[in-house]
Amino acid sequence: MERTRQDALNTLQTYTKSDALLRHAYAVEGVMRYFARELGEDEEYWGIVGLLHDVDYEQWPQEHLQVAPRLLREAGFGEDVVHAVLAHGWGLCSDVKPERKMEIVLYTIDELTGLITAAAYMRPSRSVMDMEVSSVKKKFKDKGFAAGVDRDVIKNGCELLGMPLEDVIQKSILGMRDVHEALGL
Repeated sequence: MERTRQDALNTLQTYTKSDALLRHAYAVEGVMRYFARELGEDEEYWGIVGLLHDVDYEQWPQEHLQVAPRLLREAGFGEDVVHAVLAHGWGLCSDVKPERKMEIVLYTIDELTGLITAAAYMRPSRSVMDMEVSSVKKKFKDKGFAAGVDRDVIKNGCELLGMPLEDVIQKSILGMRDVHEALGL
């Protein structure tokens, strides 16, 4: 059975109540949809995976990505979605390597959306609508800023994508602009 965005949203909201984590899921969804459009891929599918990538994080943070496969299967999502969700934590909390382009994008932009969000909060506008790549790149270089963001994952992801960091930042900003109202940015 084909799963829809509403199915994904219902599943996410069953296990995630935190506004911050929901906004993060919307940010990742927006960026995934943007990349899918750019690459001529299935925007709905990529967005669903983006929404669901942290489905188990709020309730099981110490077991992140250990519980997610069960939750996703019980909700009727296929093994392709399970694999993609597991792959976003490669080298951090999962041994599943991102293989498909969609998985590599998710792996790369998950941490980056957190950095962009933090940078937006520091702006007078508190928005991504006037965000520039150079602002994010400056914050990327400052290891003390958003110290929890794993910059090595982002750099590794850019290499796997064969894209310069600046291009990935630009596309991520544009994807977050598409959903800025849901993000409050």
